[in-house]
Amino acid sequence: MKEREDKKLDILVITVHPDDAELGCGGTIAKQIAMGRKVGLVDLTRGELGTRGTPEIRQTEADNAATILGLTVRENLGMRDGFFQNDEPHQLKVIYALRKYQPEIVITNALRDRHPDHGRAGELVNDAVFLSGLRKIKTADDGMDQAPHRPRLVLQLIQDEYIKPDIVVDVSDYWERKIEAINAYKSQFFNESYQEGEPETYISKPDFLEYIEGRSREYGKYIGVKHAEGFTCRRLLGVDDVFALK
Repeated sequence: MKEREDKKLDILVITVHPDDAELGCGGTIAKQIAMGRKVGLVDLTRGELGTRGTPEIRQTEADNAATILGLTVRENLGMRDGFFQNDEPHQLKVIYALRKYQPEIVITNALRDRHPDHGRAGELVNDAVFLSGLRKIKTADDGMDQAPHRPRLVLQLIQDEYIKPDIVVDVSDYWERKIEAINAYKSQFFNESYQEGEPETYISKPDFLEYIEGRSREYGKYIGVKHAEGFTCRRLLGVDDVFALK
C-alpha cells in the first residue's frame, strides 16, 4: 500500500507525442504544481516519425522539459508513432499507467485534430479510463495485481484545430514557464542555433509559436486575463460556488 501511495498523482497527463502536453497544457501543469499538486506525464510514443530530430534527441528534450515544469514523473509507453491503435493491447498499457499512478484527473489529446494521432490517442485514453475501473480486467505491477481505478475527470486538449472550449484556465503567471518548456524541444521548434539544412516543418516555422500565443490570448480575453488554456470535456462540469467563476 505504501508503494502505491508514493506513486499516486493528482493529475496524470497522457499525450501521444513528446511536446503535445507542453504545447497544450504546459501552463496548467506549471500552475497546478505551484499549487502543491503532484503532476505526472506519460508519452504514448517517442515521436519517431517526426521529420526533425531523433527519438533519442526528443527523449532528452522531454526530460529537460519535465525538469522545467517540475513534474513528479515522466515516462514513455513506447507505442508505435503513427501506427498505434485503440485496441486491447494498447488499452491495457494505458490502464496499467492509470492504475499505477491513481490520478484524480487525466488530461489527454484532443478528440479530433489535424494530426490523426491526436484524435486516436484521445479516444484511446478515454476508453482506457473507463476500462481501468473494471475489476475483472487484470493488470499487474512488479508481480502484484493492480487495483481498479477510474479517474473522476478527463479533460481534452485543444490543439491545432480550433474547438470551442468547455473550460479555460488562467495561466498568465505561468506563461513564461510554458514557453521555456516548449523551447526545450530545440529540434522541433524554431531556434537559430539548430543545424542548418534541416527541413522546415509546420511547427518549426518562426510564426508557429506566435500562433500558440495568439490562441492563449484569445482564451484569456474571454475571462479577462492575459493568457489562458482551453479544454473540452465529454461530461457536464459543475461548481460549488458560482462566484468562483470568472
